Amino acid sequence: MGMLAHVDAGKTTLAEALLYRAGAIRKLGRVDHGDSFLDASSMERERGITIFSSQAVLDHDGVHLMLVDTPGHVDFGAEAERTLQVLDCAVLVVGANDGVRGHTLTLWRLLERYGVPTVIFVNKCDLESPDREATMVLLRDRLSQGCVDCACLFDTEAQEAMAILDESALDEYLDAGVLSVATVRRLVAERRAHPVFFGSALRLEGVDEFLDGLCGLVAPREHPKEFAARVYKVTHEARGERVSWLKVTGGCLRTRDLVKGVGRRDGRSWADKVSQLRIYSGAKFDSVDRVGAGQVCAACGLVHALPGDALGAEPQGSEPTLAPVLSYSVEPGQVEAHRVHEALARLAEEDPLLGVVWNEQLQEVRLQLMGPIQLEVVRQELEERFGMKVGFGPGGIMYRETIAEAVRGVGHFEPLRHYAEVQLLIEPLPRGSGVVFGTRASEDDLDRNWQRLILTNAMERPHLGVLTGSPLTDVRVTLLGGRAHSKHTEGGDFRQATYRAVRQALMGARSVLLEPWYRFSLELPQDQLGRGMSDLQRMGASFGAPAMCGGFAALEGRVPASECQEYAIQVSAYSSGRGHFSLAFDGYDECHDADRVVEEASYDPEADLPNTPDSVFCAHGAGYTVKWRDVPEHAHVQIDPARLRPWRAADAAFFSSGA
Repeated sequence: MGMLAHVDAGKTTLAEALLYRAGAIRKLGRVDHGDSFLDASSMERERGITIFSSQAVLDHDGVHLMLVDTPGHVDFGAEAERTLQVLDCAVLVVGANDGVRGHTLTLWRLLERYGVPTVIFVNKCDLESPDREATMVLLRDRLSQGCVDCACLFDTEAQEAMAILDESALDEYLDAGVLSVATVRRLVAERRAHPVFFGSALRLEGVDEFLDGLCGLVAPREHPKEFAARVYKVTHEARGERVSWLKVTGGCLRTRDLVKGVGRRDGRSWADKVSQLRIYSGAKFDSVDRVGAGQVCAACGLVHALPGDALGAEPQGSEPTLAPVLSYSVEPGQVEAHRVHEALARLAEEDPLLGVVWNEQLQEVRLQLMGPIQLEVVRQELEERFGMKVGFGPGGIMYRETIAEAVRGVGHFEPLRHYAEVQLLIEPLPRGSGVVFGTRASEDDLDRNWQRLILTNAMERPHLGVLTGSPLTDVRVTLLGGRAHSKHTEGGDFRQATYRAVRQALMGARSVLLEPWYRFSLELPQDQLGRGMSDLQRMGASFGAPAMCGGFAALEGRVPASECQEYAIQVSAYSSGRGHFSLAFDGYDECHDADRVVEEASYDPEADLPNTPDSVFCAHGAGYTVKWRDVPEHAHVQIDPARLRPWRAADAAFFSSGA
């Protein structure tokens, strides 16, 4: 069971209260006192927020629950998203004082995406004394019509509200006048019903009722007999030991088992032996010999496992929806840049969305992450774990590039005693698709092994656009054809030809600059609405008509990430703390001021020699360079026009996704 919430909703406090009332802990800790059971890290206790997901075990009324507490701050949303993939159910905590915030909506959409049954706890009712009916209207309007007030789980009003959510449940209710426990559990498991409880975790009000109701809603799950598991977190202990946190989704896992997996990043198979299995509860753990299906554990010895990896028979999961939006240059100071890069790469193993990029030409490390608080955590981890005091340059927005229409590319690499030619088709895809690779080349013209090598080369590194040198995204790259020489072609030749083909295509394409956008929620006193709307228009935001309620106005819409980094502080200042501005990542879309960004970048794609669009041909025993505009005229391979047809669903078997 996962605990999720917007920051400061009281999620960790509720987890603490559940553990205390179930008898799992003897002393009730508090986040503001720095002694909560689940926030074991010194950074978490210092900052008063959850940064790393942690787990605890409790038993109540014959039900065994493994509680997983997740970060609530938007900067650590990626950690929360990875945890969702191993949950049987979730508790979404909503603060009565601030309602459904922007990050709450992001979490709700992620819960929908991963199909996690969800129960809602409205917390801090001692501070706000909310109107229950008004709160239920808000939850049904913002989250789901399936939200049901469960002051008493099986009273008439709650039963009627659940019955109308499902046709078979309604028939049962009309016939028997009551829904069975099995039916209620089914509605919750299918995400048709979302029971809502009210209380105050800090004062232990409503906690017992919530715990009883929660255990009444839990249904045992059937698991396959074949071993399967999913890794959701990787950590390193003080002595350097690597620990992989995973959920066993089928069969069982024993110490000394040889576990097989497939790398999510490179698609390569690996096998490691489990040296130890641990069941954690807070900072303490028990070593066990066996972990059954449905349980969450920590395994030592899996040196190749990364967050998101599927083990055994577990199918590969979907790509995460959250992405880093800020980029910082690393200033190593007295520390060697390569040592800093190695330490950051270790941290990136633990958090796949922590991007670490090494620029060989500039001998510079760049860090890509979600926000400034995450940056401070990285800075502190480098100092505490690796003894490195480093600085960071000014943060910048991470832009991306795509294309507006299909374009062909040709890459040729033929210095003396080398030969390779690659021809590609690059087509635009919907936003959020990433980069997809595939082939339509005939094996009569180009051997299958060469085709696989070309696709591997194409997928092994990010390709840069030609507007600002930002990573390419939302395109399909299709191999149309190519040629090898029986004597002179080596694997590296196709790598060079592939890179040049992609780059040559982009040089002739109509490129589009993309930037990260946030979905925002702005709540202000009505007399300050005009100021808020004026600010949002200046930032290039789009929003609908304001909603008025109780002297406050609420605006919702989308805003470019580059324009709103410090706006929450401004809102708090000009509204005397009465206003709220919350953000949730909403993907990449066209840049609102692309001309300015391109001009300031001053990027010259032809001067970027490691990503050159030009090709190398050979004549009279010597290689010579052909500029990208003239490469198609010199190409050796003629492509059948039939291979240029639009992509069809029947081609899906030939394509594989790339990051």
